[in-house]
Amino acid sequence: MEITAKMVKELRDLTGAGMMDCKQALQETNGDMDKAVDLLREKGAAKAVKKAGKVAAEGIIKLLVSEDNKKGTLIEINTQTDFVAKNDNFVALSDKIVKHVFDNNIKTVEELNETIFEGQNFKDYMSTQIANIGENIVVRRISTLMAKENEEIVGYVHFNNTNGVVLKAKADSEKTLEGAKQLLQNVTMHISAMSPEYISYKELSPEFVEKELAALKGALEVQNEENERLGKPLRHIPKYGSRAQITDDVLAQETELIRQELLAEGKPEHILDRIVPGKISKFFEDNTQIDAQYALYSQIYVLDADKTVEEAINDKAKELNGSLEVVEYARFKVGEGIEKKEENFAEEVASQMRGE
Repeated sequence: MEITAKMVKELRDLTGAGMMDCKQALQETNGDMDKAVDLLREKGAAKAVKKAGKVAAEGIIKLLVSEDNKKGTLIEINTQTDFVAKNDNFVALSDKIVKHVFDNNIKTVEELNETIFEGQNFKDYMSTQIANIGENIVVRRISTLMAKENEEIVGYVHFNNTNGVVLKAKADSEKTLEGAKQLLQNVTMHISAMSPEYISYKELSPEFVEKELAALKGALEVQNEENERLGKPLRHIPKYGSRAQITDDVLAQETELIRQELLAEGKPEHILDRIVPGKISKFFEDNTQIDAQYALYSQIYVLDADKTVEEAINDKAKELNGSLEVVEYARFKVGEGIEKKEENFAEEVASQMRGE
């Protein structure tokens, strides 16, 4: 049977496979379109398995939030190269996947893999897409948040689609949420930029704080050795790392120590009450550095350096005569935590020419 250009084009439109692959499939199936589609899928699946062994560390972050701010989905989809991550076909695929996840309230990758997508099992569908696009594609992470009454979902994706946040907040009323919407939107941008891992310092375990404090002290000691060699001021080595370590007894002892130091400097006792609060504030700043690194509420708010994020939220709640808090959030950055294989450039080109 003669294989026409029209038949090849039709098969390509159906499968997205290359022109030569389509022509060969039609020749092998004597022009039977359905059998040619099946044959290409079989070949595509075999090709996809090979591609799936390659590291997917580039990709895209996608976000969908409902118009009523009661549901939001954040998803990370990885591929092997930045070139494909910006490809229109990959972006369109990502849009379809995040909508599928959003519409079906899917919360995990495992759950997604068991769903039916465009008439077939999602994993099989992805195998076809891997074959068509020519690189391994992985849906790596999903976060779908649902809001109840007096709760709201907001989100943010950085302009280059490599970093995103979805956040759930709770207030005393829907009116407070409406008044705080812009602040909450700004908080998602803060999270995107500053990458806190927890909401409050209260979530940090004592063991974690001790380990991080030891590392901080070690780094500062090394830095001080260099500063001393260069004749630069030495950095303060903190006693503590978290507000959780600063008990009432610790605070009382520090307050008394500050008072005694001020008196020893010749400061009149009647002005100490005006000086001590500032010294205590500096003490907290120096001795809660682990909180400031890992806990959202303890970080300096990126839009107001005079406040922490917690203070900014509390000030907005007070302004609205209500209450407001962050309940939950997820922050995804493309490829974060993935060890990307470094390949020899010449070998990479040769690999591509071999079709691997």
